[in-house]
Amino acid sequence: MSTAAQPTPLKGETTIVEPSRAEGAAARRAAEVRATIPDLALSAEVDAEGLLAAAQDHAHGVSAALARACALALRAHPRANAAYRDGRYELYGRVNVAVALPAPDGWQSPVLHDADRHSLDDLAREIERLAARARAGELTPPELAGATFTLTDLGRFAVTGGAPLLAGGQAAALAAGAVQPAPVVRDGAVTAGHRITLTLACDARILPAPLAADFLGAIGAELTASP
Repeated sequence: MSTAAQPTPLKGETTIVEPSRAEGAAARRAAEVRATIPDLALSAEVDAEGLLAAAQDHAHGVSAALARACALALRAHPRANAAYRDGRYELYGRVNVAVALPAPDGWQSPVLHDADRHSLDDLAREIERLAARARAGELTPPELAGATFTLTDLGRFAVTGGAPLLAGGQAAALAAGAVQPAPVVRDGAVTAGHRITLTLACDARILPAPLAADFLGAIGAELTASP
């Protein structure tokens, strides 16, 4: 008895792959955030000459300079260093900036505790240490705990910009794109320079657009200040 040949699936053979424990947890967190937090995103282009000057002596100098700018702005804007929970605002006394870093299962976000109290050199060295531990899959729960804000530096991937995903228990998160050559105006004249795109994601319940814009402007001001 002859049998008809089975048609080839339009998508080809399907392989089922189970996510790792870390990937599954990240997927659940992302779905929960999207379902429960009314977020908004704002972007700004910032002159990056000061950032490049401050970062030039360190392998992770750009991430460190971004983290320090965020930390100083967070200290000056308490509503950004906070969370909306059960109809109330939780304002945190410490400024702890998580930095998203590549890891075997995608991303890990170790925390720079009291980032507003540390120098650029200290932050760069700490990010370098944490990046090595993230690549090796050796980060511990204490190194991943206590973040009040999250920074994602997309520059290493040559991505010019993108909206970050908010983390639960945080009012805001920042994504920074790659520094790009661009014409800039200084003293009324157009000259060669560099710019960077910053995108801020916020929980609109605690950080509505006017406050978010003010906070994003403060980060930009810290980056453009003299190193």
